[in-house]
Amino acid sequence: MAVKSRGRWLVLAIPYLWLVALFLVPFLIVFKISLSQDAIAQPPYEPIFDLSAGWEAFKDAFSQLSFENYSYVLSWDNEFIEAYGSSLWIAGISTLLLLIVGYPIAYGMARAPKSIRPTLLMLVILPFWTSFLIRVYAWIGILSPEGLLNQLLMALGIISPDAPLQILATNTAVYIGIVYSYLPFMILPLYSALEKMDDTLLEAAADLGCPPFAAFWKITWPLSLPGVFAGSLLCFIPAVGEFVIPDLLGGSDTLMIGKVLWTEFSVNRSWTVSSAVAVLLLMVLVIPIVFYQNLQAREVEGR
Repeated sequence: MAVKSRGRWLVLAIPYLWLVALFLVPFLIVFKISLSQDAIAQPPYEPIFDLSAGWEAFKDAFSQLSFENYSYVLSWDNEFIEAYGSSLWIAGISTLLLLIVGYPIAYGMARAPKSIRPTLLMLVILPFWTSFLIRVYAWIGILSPEGLLNQLLMALGIISPDAPLQILATNTAVYIGIVYSYLPFMILPLYSALEKMDDTLLEAAADLGCPPFAAFWKITWPLSLPGVFAGSLLCFIPAVGEFVIPDLLGGSDTLMIGKVLWTEFSVNRSWTVSSAVAVLLLMVLVIPIVFYQNLQAREVEGR
């Protein structure tokens, strides 16, 4: 029994040690930098914790930490608050669009014959075989004024050659890029939830005279909610901090926290403020994660 108990604890300890080493320790380092002050040195912040200097030196360095950077980031006279709000808005709208587009696809896959479901699943995963950066760059050639989309619309006579659509460098292009890039993350959890659903429930509803739409709303939709929440979180969380898509497809008016963080770190060279921005972004994203975990725990308790 003792050997089995040790083996069980070892199995549990490995993922926790992994999280401590690759998440908690880096987070604490970033959090410490966010409490520091900018300095013209290497590294470009102070104080530096040097345990070899003794306990008194460590206490003196610790006393110099402050929350000034957080006060600066959360003040209303800069663009950080606006960037957080804009990121949440763009991520929320993109997640809603992903759900609208992804749900019918996942539903069709779940209702397709079992013999072709693996092929359909492979087609959904297929875009991952190409570099994410290359796929985003491809949309520049599609959405630019001289791109494929405008050329097609001109050839069909829908728009005038003198007035091409201005999609690139707008928020619309950002929405298109996010929906295209994150669509598999929405489809896969939805498909997993819909594929497990018992078809006899719909047959029973039809036998009782329930119309197809009412059967979908009262049976299919509630049973697919775990997939809806999982897919929404998988899309919403990375979309909030997205940098590549708004940088390549968005314009100067596209304000997202990922771009602001990159500018603060690479242009302004402020490790401390950019660390504070990153920590606050993590705190914002923890809220939906905790909400989803609580929802899952309630579902498990109700079974």
